[in-house]
Amino acid sequence: LNLFCGLFKVVPEEMPYSTVEEMMRLRPVDLQSCLPFTFTSRSKMTFGSFTLGAERALTVICIERHEGEEDRVRCHVRGQQGASAEVCIPLSSRGEFYECESEECFTLQEIMSSPALRSRRFRFMNTTKSDRRFLLSPVYQNVLKFPSSLEVDVVDVTDVCKDVNFVTPLSLTEVLSQPDKSFPVVVEVLEGPETRSLFKCSWLPELNKNERLVLHKKGTSAMVVLSSLKSRKVQQYFLVSQQYGGRFRRRPREFNSVYELYAASIQIPGLKVSVTRNCEEVEEEGLPALSVGDQLEIGRCDRVELPCESTTGLKQSVEALVCHLKQEDDKEEIFLPLYMQGHFVEVLSDNKKYRLKDLGKDCSLPLDVKVVSRDTELETDPLVGFACLRIEGAMLEPTIQASFAHRPDCCFEIPTQWVSMSVSFTKDPLPWPEGQYPKCRVDRVTEVTDTFFYEFRKQDNSDVAPPPRPPKPSLSFSKALPNTYIRLEEAKKKGEALFALITIKGQFYCYSTAYCHIF
Repeated sequence: LNLFCGLFKVVPEEMPYSTVEEMMRLRPVDLQSCLPFTFTSRSKMTFGSFTLGAERALTVICIERHEGEEDRVRCHVRGQQGASAEVCIPLSSRGEFYECESEECFTLQEIMSSPALRSRRFRFMNTTKSDRRFLLSPVYQNVLKFPSSLEVDVVDVTDVCKDVNFVTPLSLTEVLSQPDKSFPVVVEVLEGPETRSLFKCSWLPELNKNERLVLHKKGTSAMVVLSSLKSRKVQQYFLVSQQYGGRFRRRPREFNSVYELYAASIQIPGLKVSVTRNCEEVEEEGLPALSVGDQLEIGRCDRVELPCESTTGLKQSVEALVCHLKQEDDKEEIFLPLYMQGHFVEVLSDNKKYRLKDLGKDCSLPLDVKVVSRDTELETDPLVGFACLRIEGAMLEPTIQASFAHRPDCCFEIPTQWVSMSVSFTKDPLPWPEGQYPKCRVDRVTEVTDTFFYEFRKQDNSDVAPPPRPPKPSLSFSKALPNTYIRLEEAKKKGEALFALITIKGQFYCYSTAYCHIF
């Protein structure tokens, strides 16, 4: 460890935190030992008469705790022209918060000696070596050197160690490699889970050191990830076994852009949607007129030419969806550019009730559903009551069916790839009369955190291409769109040129004021 003398910087997590409390709780390095650290808020925040704009950098100085009052974090915020101020933010404040890069650097020795730091990604402080991001994992090697002159006495202690039981720690992955005949078995928890932030379930906090568990069997479980609507005050996520006994009915999906229609049509050929908001025609941008109630059947994706000319005098072509607009007795072919914003809802003729395992066979994901009958084997079914749930994806998970020794019939499935802990097999008797295996009730629904969902999406959508950008408008844009409402979002000076970010009909454009004049 002492051979490499370079320094490393922690790479900020890309995932957003939904509350200040969550950000404090999930700090991978002990907060008190690494202050100050900086974060930003995606939206503006108001505290009494004090308002903070979006994207303002907030540096946490300390946590203030007063008896009978909510805990707060005292933050330093730098204003314009060098002015600065301090503000106290309640831990319950909600928003979309992002961690900023810290100036603090660490040696290889410090990283290897800290379990919290070893879970983070790093980059070299000196980027000329490499600008790649990486995880640092220790490789342990015990080397014992005996001098040749050392006299060693070997004593046979077999007779005096007959009653000694040597504990063999096993990770959950190693438990999966045990033969089937080893189950069921009583085990002792040697080290509890490290990833408590991924799950919101009753059994995980009880997996403490010295706790006795019954491991009933191992296997592979088909599971799906569900999410609630984003419009809810708090969005929730669930990991659900496909053995879930409730019934679902499909719900029509909503789409807010043509690109979303394109992505859905790849999975569902012949997708039909209805327009839910009027759209004005803009011929120069290739945007057709759409009215509420228009029925569209999504076809192929093709490249079409825009009627306007670019600044180079050449026709511009864009990718567009070829759709069929249903009229009285005919169908009109129209083109919707992939970058076009719009509001559509899926047209469904299916009113069938599905089991969860059947939805994966008959329908493509993602899929919007509603629970119409609960799982009667569950004491409380957390999926009942949601107006709409989205099936985000499916996966096959290696799992261990377990229960606590004092409640052997109340089982849960441990997804071994998401929970890290160590156990040891014991010789304790099973907690039921010999030959009378209990009738087990397995918890099929586990609420998970947005951290789990973020990690799942990273694995699932790593190769998804971003939506296309709109074509660059021509210099004669102001003539093509007279009296159009234009909103100036931001203006920045770079060198001798002044650049303006503006919004035109919901689309964002960046203009150089030296290049064209549209105001």
